[in-house]
Amino acid sequence: MPKVVLLGSDEIALPAFRAVKSLPSVTVAAVYSQPDRPSGRGQEIRPNPVAAWARAEGLPLLQPERLGPEDAASLASLGADLGVVMAYGQLLKDDFLSATARGFVNFHGSLLPSLRGATPVEAAIALGLPLTGVTLQQVVRRLDAGPVHARASLSVGPEEGRASLRERIGVLAGEMVPSSLPAVLAGASSPVVQDESAVSHTRRLAKPDSAMDFNVPSRVLACRVRALEGWPGSVFVHRGETVKVGSARAAEGAGEPGLVLEAGRSGVLVACGEGALLVIRMQLPGGRMLAAADFLPGHPFVPGERIDSRLMPPLVSVAPFPRAGRA
Repeated sequence: MPKVVLLGSDEIALPAFRAVKSLPSVTVAAVYSQPDRPSGRGQEIRPNPVAAWARAEGLPLLQPERLGPEDAASLASLGADLGVVMAYGQLLKDDFLSATARGFVNFHGSLLPSLRGATPVEAAIALGLPLTGVTLQQVVRRLDAGPVHARASLSVGPEEGRASLRERIGVLAGEMVPSSLPAVLAGASSPVVQDESAVSHTRRLAKPDSAMDFNVPSRVLACRVRALEGWPGSVFVHRGETVKVGSARAAEGAGEPGLVLEAGRSGVLVACGEGALLVIRMQLPGGRMLAAADFLPGHPFVPGERIDSRLMPPLVSVAPFPRAGRA
């Protein structure tokens, strides 16, 4: 009976991991996940979603802070046939990659070679891509550069945000498992080398990514808001207060970038380099996210005033981003 190990830490991996566990004649020998960490307002130590699932299923769970030679030796002792990775959060070194009979495969949330790296879902939304998907690729030492076993695509909704698309990407990965993984386990899959001329890269998100630049077209800024919903979000400063934007959409309007054109129940209309951004939901530090109709009585905007812009760090590059510490 083939043995697999699963490596993941984010909720997006759960549909795929459940599907692997449900494959007939496959045994999950172990689950690798990030250590339990402080979470929430109270900073209570909690497991990540994959670790919690593994415990609930009674699966052997390993949570090394950093994979070392001892972890490679321990994995080799399991006699696993294949490792399946999705959103694990650690790079796998050669000794670990060679510790299973058929190496490792990774479910990546883009149509490789486009959007390699840590944030392909967010990058797809920020770029306004109409199509993205999931790629099953053989893991090599270069990040997301291994040959491709299978791909599946899905459309990105015109107003779709990060949470919704991440959920659908996870579901799609789970749907790919029964059609693609058995061939990999049997050694019957022939992966195709990626086209290096079409590569683009993403990176981990950081707090400075919340900056908003009203000099860019409104459609670009609206996509960015949807891509970064949750954390780090999108913020601007108004009268000394940091305002977090919960939702916004591109709209018609013209004026000096950052100029408040209108403010009413439907939102705050701010001129951009092209068009205008209608800010629909907002939040002050320590407060709740509110619709404009509820936000504006306590924090009014006046047409004619100007909101300063901040440069937005790029989320995608044709060249790899410099290595950075964990955000």
